[in-house]
Amino acid sequence: MAGDYMDWLRREGRIVIVGASLAGLRAAETLRAEGFAGSLTLVGDEPYEPYDRPPLSKAVLLGKASPNHTDLPRLRDVDAKWRLGVAATGLDITAKRVRLADGDEVEYDRLLIATGVRARPWPNEAEAGLDGVFVLRTRDDGVALKRRLSAGARRVFVIGAGFAGSEVASACREMGLAVTVAERAGAPLVGALGGVVGAVAADLQTENGVDLRTGVTVTMLEGDPAGRVRAVHLSDASVVETDVVVVSLGSLRNTEWLTGSGLGAGPRGIASDAGCRAFDFRGIVTDDVFVAGDVARSPHPLFGYQFLSLEHWGNAVAQGRTAAHNMICPPADRRPHIWMPAFWSSQFGVNIKSVGVPPMGEQLMITQGSLAERRFVGVYGYQGRIVAAVTFDNAKWLEFYQREIERGAPFPVEHTTVDRRPEGRQPVPADFPDPALPTHGPTVTLSGYSPAERRLVFTPARH
Repeated sequence: MAGDYMDWLRREGRIVIVGASLAGLRAAETLRAEGFAGSLTLVGDEPYEPYDRPPLSKAVLLGKASPNHTDLPRLRDVDAKWRLGVAATGLDITAKRVRLADGDEVEYDRLLIATGVRARPWPNEAEAGLDGVFVLRTRDDGVALKRRLSAGARRVFVIGAGFAGSEVASACREMGLAVTVAERAGAPLVGALGGVVGAVAADLQTENGVDLRTGVTVTMLEGDPAGRVRAVHLSDASVVETDVVVVSLGSLRNTEWLTGSGLGAGPRGIASDAGCRAFDFRGIVTDDVFVAGDVARSPHPLFGYQFLSLEHWGNAVAQGRTAAHNMICPPADRRPHIWMPAFWSSQFGVNIKSVGVPPMGEQLMITQGSLAERRFVGVYGYQGRIVAAVTFDNAKWLEFYQREIERGAPFPVEHTTVDRRPEGRQPVPADFPDPALPTHGPTVTLSGYSPAERRLVFTPARH
């Protein structure tokens, strides 16, 4: 019977993908490549077909790429019905219907949720609405910010020194603009890479002319009588005059539309199994609803089966393809999503790349190069094994350390390739902030355990 249903699904079934995103597009292409001949609908809240987001904080701000020419390349025709510019507002998993903002409903036999994340706004709505206050997540955000910067901003104030905020600061300095960055932690990137590496990032910013303020929070955005931002007030009682503010306080997962649906969805994302099938709020796996991309939380066998939320370009591609494959194949042919977390950033002339889950690391060992030279490899250890590595302008080592993570190699690192400089001889505390404190930098979030463990408790989405 299962085989008959799958044959019917591949020929005549209805698949809906909510999220006209990187994950959604690659999933759609995979469905068609693997023989799905039924009805395919892609729903997106933006009026654009899927586009690439990483250039928005780099090439677009610098004028090296047009925000209107960042469409993702199409690997094949997906022969789909596109419902763009209309958000999904609800889900009925019993009737198998997605409700849309225009009042329409779309029925499905299989559903893929790839709604991603959005920029966390400045919490004071009135201050967030001041002319000159921006976030940077969408194509429209990029257009608006680029236009304002090109109009001759006197000073740009960036709130939050995670990867996105640091990249914006780097682009602004490259444009010759005065830049102030405020970060509540002790250094940039500490949520993603820890305090040891964060200190290197801090030096990088200050030596490139950034007015870096750490250990402070922004208490108020001050506007002038015309409604334009004119100053930022900080918790240390200082005031910085500015005409452009970029709010870079991390992201919010787009799950609110699932409230009351019965899925295991909330602020940390949508819980799924290793095969991308969504859990309901009781921890029971569904068989018709799948999840992929930034909005997903799934267990990873290399990292203790903890649920990982990965805001990574490569993860969205891999998970979208895995979800699509599993949606239309017999259960025995399904495969797990076990993509190795990886991330990269270019800022202040330095290429930063990582593999694994740095925030999991208790200790850090510099195995190649030197922190002082800002060309190094840092390896993170947790409970006696390697869980991550980060490189500054030394990416040739990443493939080696990825294999080490995959084989569960011991930590501290004992290879003869380890530099015999003083800082490479002994591991030191990685110096991550208290997980209970908000940080703006993590691209990997540890958010729970396998459903097989009794410590995991699902609660329904709140109304």
